[in-house]
Amino acid sequence: MARSSRISGFYKLPLDERLKAVKEWANLSGEEVSLLSNFGNLERKIADSMIENVIGAMSYPFAVAVNFRINGKDNLVPMVIEESSVVAASNAAKMLREGDGIIAKSGPQYMIGQVHLVKVSSPRYAAFKILERKGEILELANQQDPVLVRLGGRARILK
Repeated sequence: MARSSRISGFYKLPLDERLKAVKEWANLSGEEVSLLSNFGNLERKIADSMIENVIGAMSYPFAVAVNFRINGKDNLVPMVIEESSVVAASNAAKMLREGDGIIAKSGPQYMIGQVHLVKVSSPRYAAFKILERKGEILELANQQDPVLVRLGGRARILK
């Protein structure tokens, strides 16, 4: 019988129990389990609270790109990445230091959602009906999080 990756309630297990289940499922050696158990400078409890199903952590090189002038202010840019050529951005930044250097601007922040329809005989008609009731849909969406609305956020249609 083939192994199944369907492990009911896996996310409810304590970290050590999840690791034990993975060890048994993948036939990991004690050394492999030890490597997975090394969280480096990230506390196990913090890692386990960041995402579900945590069984370990990984370390990546922490580099600093230099020479960056962004909006007239000098910066060191931290990069945690395994791609060495990205840190070579320091060289490009040196060429862009004239005046204010790199100009960065940002607009308002949006979270984007969409309506996904399946098994619809007439997608254009369905889209029309959704647009026809967009005000009602937006009102219903905005009722879901009054705190967000009170702080100025809300569901809206972007043009």
